[in-house]
Amino acid sequence: MREKELRLALICYGGISLAVYMHGITKEIWRLARASRGHRTGDPPEPGSESVYRDILATIAEHTDTDVRVLVDILAGASAGGINAIFLADAISAGRSLDPLTDLWLDTADVDRLLDPGGNAVTRIAKAAAVPIAWAFSTGRKGAVHMTVEEGHRDEVRSKLANFVRARWFWPPFSGPGFTGLLLDAFDAMAKGARGPSLLPAYQPLDLFVTVTDFHGHPERLQLHSPSEVTETEHRLILSFRDPGGAKRQLAHPAELTFAARATASFPGAFPPFQVGELDRAIETRKMAWPGRAAFLARALPRLSAVGSPESAVLIDGSVLANAPFGPAIDALQSRPARREIDRRFVYIDPKPGLHSVRLGGGAGSEPPGFVATVFGALSDIPREQPIRDNLEAIDGRSARIRRLRHILTAMEPEVEAAIERAFGITFWLSSPTPARLKSWRTQAQNAAAREAGYSYAAYGHIKIATVVEQVSALLYRLGGGGGRERREAIRKRMWLHFRDAGLADAGAMTANGARDDAIDFLRTFDLDYRVRRLRLVARRLAEMAETDDAPADAIEQARAIVYECIGTYRLGIEAAAVPVGDAVRAAQEHPGPALAELAALLDLKRLDEQVDARLTDALEGLPKTERRVMLLAYLGFPFYDVATLPLFQGEGLDEFQPVKVDRISPDDATAIREGGAAATLKGIQFNSFGAFFSRAYRENDYLWGRLHGADRLIDIVVSALPHGSHLPPGAFAGLKRSAFRAILDEERARLTAIPDLFAALEKEIG
Repeated sequence: MREKELRLALICYGGISLAVYMHGITKEIWRLARASRGHRTGDPPEPGSESVYRDILATIAEHTDTDVRVLVDILAGASAGGINAIFLADAISAGRSLDPLTDLWLDTADVDRLLDPGGNAVTRIAKAAAVPIAWAFSTGRKGAVHMTVEEGHRDEVRSKLANFVRARWFWPPFSGPGFTGLLLDAFDAMAKGARGPSLLPAYQPLDLFVTVTDFHGHPERLQLHSPSEVTETEHRLILSFRDPGGAKRQLAHPAELTFAARATASFPGAFPPFQVGELDRAIETRKMAWPGRAAFLARALPRLSAVGSPESAVLIDGSVLANAPFGPAIDALQSRPARREIDRRFVYIDPKPGLHSVRLGGGAGSEPPGFVATVFGALSDIPREQPIRDNLEAIDGRSARIRRLRHILTAMEPEVEAAIERAFGITFWLSSPTPARLKSWRTQAQNAAAREAGYSYAAYGHIKIATVVEQVSALLYRLGGGGGRERREAIRKRMWLHFRDAGLADAGAMTANGARDDAIDFLRTFDLDYRVRRLRLVARRLAEMAETDDAPADAIEQARAIVYECIGTYRLGIEAAAVPVGDAVRAAQEHPGPALAELAALLDLKRLDEQVDARLTDALEGLPKTERRVMLLAYLGFPFYDVATLPLFQGEGLDEFQPVKVDRISPDDATAIREGGAAATLKGIQFNSFGAFFSRAYRENDYLWGRLHGADRLIDIVVSALPHGSHLPPGAFAGLKRSAFRAILDEERARLTAIPDLFAALEKEIG
């Protein structure tokens, strides 16, 4: 059966109280990932929508001979979306349940729980001044509550709105320490809940990125021609977390994830800015150990940590400057492992497309906005709502490069095969492969490619060396503990100085006659990506063979599985280097030689090459002669392809050798039950997106719609991964959606007791 991984990179926008809606969506994503794991392992299916997702995957396998596996391996978020991305990433990594979070969202995401208790003791003058504001919102037939809130919930909203407007003036009404405590409670609840295996295979890393705004900013030095250096203030921060995989997966300590969640969701004016001391006090109160505190702060706040004052950082909402954090997620595509065919999707959750986070009125159509609306829009709304066109163009550009590379490889194929025939002779194909022969043939093919490339081989070789030097520098920086842009650049410059002193940058290191011995030794020791690129080409050739009508499908699939296993072996090799390292790697900036020796030992590519040669020999022996010849032509012909394509693509990591597709999940897109978008379904959009904080019924409404919309769009996305020309039986698609919707209603009916009318309406609409 054809195997395909549908890999989701999830981008979660901000949405203030619509965090509850996004929790419903991320819960469905979590259930789909669990269903995929259970479908693969054969575990008993869980009830509810998870069981329906298992049915969908089984139906696809039965009718299309394609085993689709769903993985969520990259997550990025800002503000409310950042919180949801953090919790989902932790659940995926550790195999924890998201179910305990639901009650916490419904019970605690409430104005009365979030208000700063010190803010209720207001002066008589402040109370008197607040009365007209509360009255304007809550009374009269044209008041906001009467116009926007259902009759049965108006008293609840009026009461909570009165408390809200009586909070301390000129101070955020919501409690920062209270918010931190709620987040720590949430991680405690998840840790005490049900736990199973990770939702990712051991070879697959998990990356999480959370945007934060540094209120005071930090200086960044920029290199110019004249003057040679300038300093500008940078306010954007990206907190990065990585679970490298392996047997014992761990994303981060709960305190570090709480730091990120509290900082990214410090919505200006609602929550006070976040500082490290707030988290320290909460942890001390709970008598909670945080052994990695210093290392985390050095990575998250490198400049302030370097001068011993990370506690002075003032952090506010991540969506102020980066509400759609596509950038770090795109960067994470570099060097992703792949063991089977990949369908990569970027899925972004936009809970209220076209609706502003803060709307002060005025400025509709051609009417000019007022003074306050202009200032607020310029400072907050416009940056927050900036379109993602630049991000989509970056993804399209990467996909275009992949398509171009594939076209070049196809066009070169006849010439390369002829060159291999000249180099090895006709009788070569009668030889039986062995690991020793495979190694010898590989060397012979590389020498032939160098001879035939002529003078262009020198350019190729120097680009190759430069690419590996950059990769080695980045790896030493990461393994040595990070530390900010300055340290990264210092290590890079030191590595280049070291290799220039060793002569690797000399013109004679790579010439038309081939590579010098020391250059060959350097590449054999550190050039991991070359090995992976070669195997990616072999995997692609095998996939093309499998598409022909008379192909030996089982033998080809077995060979593909081995090739992807070999790719994973190399990738696991570099991820295994993420284990605690010695002092030499950490001192790479001062002593590059010992650091490189330790890195070489960690990577141990000679040993990995021997393992891969043995497995590739198994793959070749399992193929009929015709298919074996095709696989060998791709493997041995790779140096010819690489000489032509590496200078074009400058070593860009294209492990996932497929164009990237982008999907959106929003109320506007999930129309299988009800059209009309957020206005027709969500309550949290009221009061400038603070609405769900004022009513449990509103939170229940939005959470339920989040699950329904999530199921609607996720089924669309999974079915869109079918191979070209494959289809489900007539009516199966709509029937599976109805089954998922009904399963969600049945799951949530007992929990969501404040919205009986919505359940009744949905029963009729779903049918």
